[in-house]
Amino acid sequence: MTQTDSKCEHITVHTVTQTSPCPILSCVEKAPKYAHVSLIPVADSDQSSCNQPSASGVLQDVHISPLLMEDFLELARENTEKDLETCGVLGAFLEHGTYYVTTLIIPKQESTSSSCEALKEEEFFAIQNERSLFPVGWIHTHPSQSCFMSSIDLHTHFSYQAMLPEAFAIVMAPTDQSRSYGIFRLSDPGGMSVLKECEESGFHPHGEPADGSPIYEHCANVYTNTNLRFEIFDLR
Repeated sequence: MTQTDSKCEHITVHTVTQTSPCPILSCVEKAPKYAHVSLIPVADSDQSSCNQPSASGVLQDVHISPLLMEDFLELARENTEKDLETCGVLGAFLEHGTYYVTTLIIPKQESTSSSCEALKEEEFFAIQNERSLFPVGWIHTHPSQSCFMSSIDLHTHFSYQAMLPEAFAIVMAPTDQSRSYGIFRLSDPGGMSVLKECEESGFHPHGEPADGSPIYEHCANVYTNTNLRFEIFDLR
């Protein structure tokens, strides 16, 4: 697939044939004539920590460009080489019952090898509000760890999923030989109930959900879509 890039100040725009929603920026260039939509495969996983999604409710579909994930990993490369995590926030439009991820915001942040904290949240909230975006999820790296959701990740994600049931977390783990990325959500109601009641902070174990479900699971409603436009705001 042919890809064209253009830059407008701190915004990187990747242009591909649009299917939905409408064009998001004027500084776009010629798009390719075709695209491909596919369900993100569920990789082999540790069945004790996460499993296939439960049929706990009906979730609306979410589409995301695979190029967005690749570009985030490239923007995180400097941190990854220093064994520091990088995080970003995903914004989406809702159209005809489907969420389309069109914006990646990389906020100012403080990182360690096993954690990442966004700073000046008002900056990325302002971008989301200006574009009427739904906070559909977040993405972060595990620079030297395997692909899984830590206890801190679970607490971070709880706030997203409490606002929007479709919210998901992408973990990019470039050094994991078995699975380089995963797209996860808390099981509902099982995992959501555990996190809602947990008052601990930092790294700590969580008990099993009362209904016997895994505390988190792979998303079955997220699709890669090469037909999406997207923009990246790197606020660091």
